[in-house]
Amino acid sequence: MSKNQGKQNHSNEEFIIGRHPVKEALNSNREVNKLFVQEGQSGRAIDQIIGLANMKKIVVSYAPKSKLDTLSDHQNHQGVVLSSSPVTYASIDELFEVAEKREERPFFVMLDGIEDPHNLGSIIRTADAAGVHGVIIPNRRSASVTSTVSKASAGAIEHVKVARVTNLSQTIQELKDRGLWVFGTDMNGTDYRRWNTDSPICLVIGNEGKGMSRLVKENIDELITIPMGGNIQSLNASVAASILMFEVYRDWHPLS
Repeated sequence: MSKNQGKQNHSNEEFIIGRHPVKEALNSNREVNKLFVQEGQSGRAIDQIIGLANMKKIVVSYAPKSKLDTLSDHQNHQGVVLSSSPVTYASIDELFEVAEKREERPFFVMLDGIEDPHNLGSIIRTADAAGVHGVIIPNRRSASVTSTVSKASAGAIEHVKVARVTNLSQTIQELKDRGLWVFGTDMNGTDYRRWNTDSPICLVIGNEGKGMSRLVKENIDELITIPMGGNIQSLNASVAASILMFEVYRDWHPLS
């Protein structure tokens, strides 16, 4: 087992909100406790969700909107809230196992202090689409996997393993020892259009405002930049991550 052992969220229950996240959770191996459906809700999407719950013999509770509003902390639940076990964080070894099972070079995304749960969810959603084998986040000064992240990921959190580690710099060294090249985003670096992605990769995305921390930056193999021609010389962290993830995808999956 890797020294960066995966850990579980400390809470015994998590509420998943929104139709896509709830459906993906029901289709996953996650332990589910109860499905709450807003009274008066109907339609194909709701019927499919109820059908999945019935197939798994999960209790379906019909409740007023006020009940679902409370359970979802007044977020947009779209008429469904699922009570489930928390997401289990993966170990670094498990991320490598995903790549091995797919018979692909490892491709991980490490997030250095991404604090906005919507950014985290969006990055996980893109990671799933781009074939990333796992996302690595720190224990501290970072958004963790919550119902907001699950909803922002449109359910992709059920398909992308997330490892939570104590020390990013130590994890970077471990990844290097296991054959990965580590690249970080920065205003000054190699133009991503000249980026040599012909290796197992860990892509590091820095904090929304401050970028990568000093210690993490010192351990990067190469800095990558996205040139911009407009007046605003910065991109949202999830947008920058998306561009670079799909640059790797483009290089690794060329048109025949």
